[in-house]
Amino acid sequence: MKKGNALCVPQTVLMRLSRNQQKNLNKKIRRDRAALMLTGETDFGFDPISAEEIAVTEEEKRRCRAWFDEFIRSAENPAYDFTIGRKAFRRNPSAWEVDVGVEGSVGERFPGGKTSVIRLRHKESGLTARIEATVFEAYAACEWTVYIKNEGERPSPPISRFYAADCALDIGKTTLYTSFGSDSKADDFTLVRSAVQPTKMIFNAAGGRNSAWLPYFNLSGENGGAVLAVGWTGQWYASLSQTKRGVQVRAKQEHFNAPLLPGEEVRSPLISMTFYVGTNPLKGFQSFRRMQLDCLCKDSMKPVRGILLANEFCTKTCDELIEQVRSTDPTVLAAADYFWMDAGWYTYQKGWYDGVGNWTPDEKRFPATLRPLSDAIKECGSRFLLWYEPERVREGTILAEDGLKHPGWIVRNGDNLMWNLADDGACAYLTDYITASIRQNGVGIYRQDFNFDPLRYWKKADKELYGNRTGICENRYVTNLYRYLDALVARVDGLMIDNCASGGRRIDIEMCRRSVPLWRSDYNCVPADGARKPDVLEATQAMTYGLSCWLPYSGTVQHTESRYAVVSGLSTHLNDQAPDPATFGAYGRVIADMTKNYYPLFFGGTDDGKALAMHFGDAESGTALVYLRKRAPRRFILKLNALYPEKTYRLTDPDDPAFTIEEKGSALMQKGVPLTGGDGPVAFVVHYDITE
Repeated sequence: MKKGNALCVPQTVLMRLSRNQQKNLNKKIRRDRAALMLTGETDFGFDPISAEEIAVTEEEKRRCRAWFDEFIRSAENPAYDFTIGRKAFRRNPSAWEVDVGVEGSVGERFPGGKTSVIRLRHKESGLTARIEATVFEAYAACEWTVYIKNEGERPSPPISRFYAADCALDIGKTTLYTSFGSDSKADDFTLVRSAVQPTKMIFNAAGGRNSAWLPYFNLSGENGGAVLAVGWTGQWYASLSQTKRGVQVRAKQEHFNAPLLPGEEVRSPLISMTFYVGTNPLKGFQSFRRMQLDCLCKDSMKPVRGILLANEFCTKTCDELIEQVRSTDPTVLAAADYFWMDAGWYTYQKGWYDGVGNWTPDEKRFPATLRPLSDAIKECGSRFLLWYEPERVREGTILAEDGLKHPGWIVRNGDNLMWNLADDGACAYLTDYITASIRQNGVGIYRQDFNFDPLRYWKKADKELYGNRTGICENRYVTNLYRYLDALVARVDGLMIDNCASGGRRIDIEMCRRSVPLWRSDYNCVPADGARKPDVLEATQAMTYGLSCWLPYSGTVQHTESRYAVVSGLSTHLNDQAPDPATFGAYGRVIADMTKNYYPLFFGGTDDGKALAMHFGDAESGTALVYLRKRAPRRFILKLNALYPEKTYRLTDPDDPAFTIEEKGSALMQKGVPLTGGDGPVAFVVHYDITE
């Protein structure tokens, strides 16, 4: 790999935490994961599942509808709860007036969904609550968010125990499937299985980001199951406990205890629930993925592949970069959807990190704007991806000087300043400022990074700016973060948002309906000397294996020194640092198949003595990826999932014309196909297509 083209993200510079702060966060992550691993495991497989079993059934639709009507559209036994003063809503329903609105279609916002608005009015105060809930009947899924507003003339009583979910799932004895978060480690996104325990099992964010856990939980019970997703890009909390009848579920913003001022509104995390019948958790994974793809993901989020044009150490001028684009190999250029310019395009002092807040191009390299470069990229048929980190601001930058003129727009805590999105004025200013920058520079893909843990800033702001009301800053900040991203998309036609937060530390269902994590883990970062981590290819395979259970779209780096390396980095959104014309446009079918159903087949972690295999596709066609690592057994039996037993399928390898096999679906699922590799690591790409 070329040293000058390595994507390097020096974490010690990015985080700027004190040693004790970073040590405490790392200790929390290790402690939380170790607690689950007392009962959990990562080396496990799944029972096979047929095409008939994978389809959403009428029984599942009925089960979801009945649950939605009983626990969401009715306030008699709500699936959420909150306490006003010392009185919980659920225990004092007579204190509230209830209006269940008419269910209706929400059109283009959530295709296939029907939304209800349930309104509650507290008789003794000016508090009102609004529950916005959508059911996706075709997917046996539903979601809801609770909003509370003070419509009175005086501060309200304190709101506490504000649970977005506080409900029971009567599914019997239950097994939990969840995943590690993104912590720049080889085991990022590893899938974990554990029996749900009678004692409370607690999962939460670390410092306000998803470094420890992803907020996704597949609850597979004896009497059916449900996939629970918590949508909150902050300090979320979830607890699970086994009961005699099933699982008790609770989820919320972890720290919230505050009265509301007149006119003030807060919201809960979004809760998503996808129901399934049977005991095979693969059913839940597929329904949840399909619901996201069909109902929540925007057209701008569809698979793309791009080229790293400039990293954070690049010093090339605008003319030099334009020449670099225009001299790109024509084969590569024809397949490239975007050119990526990372940090450092603005004015800075010692390094790219101390210039965040200067969102105007460096005049020495770019005399006007970046528009000449983005125009050249557009002329070549691609889009321009540009890196920003608007929420982190450094002293002496343009945003720091502007923000410090307005009380409450900036929160100080160490070297980094936080642009306080919780302030409506600060949010509006930043929205206008970044929108103008995107337009002026011709940006087609907006890369938003986020390289610090915000929880300590939010807590500090609660004390200094919000009357010591716990959780107010975080609640308003996260709410306005969504408003900010939605506004960018509304103002810039076709804009795609790349969600980066030191890798994938902001992956949740709210953020991922607005953006794609094009760089899902900083474990893939390469230092300036080009000496990448020895197990990075195996780690990349394992990350795809785990994250694909929850997320149908994600991106990572693709190395090109061998076919094994190229296939190891396949994802829906590819980032190539040194594109090889022979492989850059290849494997388009694999990428398309990765947006279909997903079946994890064999997990090898990063152990080069084990194989790893996964299957993407539907009953008509798809792709299996099999990796025989360096010391793994040279023979692997590939068994596919969810085929039609009596139909005949043709198996092919895009790189080996001699590989052609025809078998019945039943044989492919039960007996399987042997794959044999030679010396060293080998990757197999196996396509299947129905022939009759």
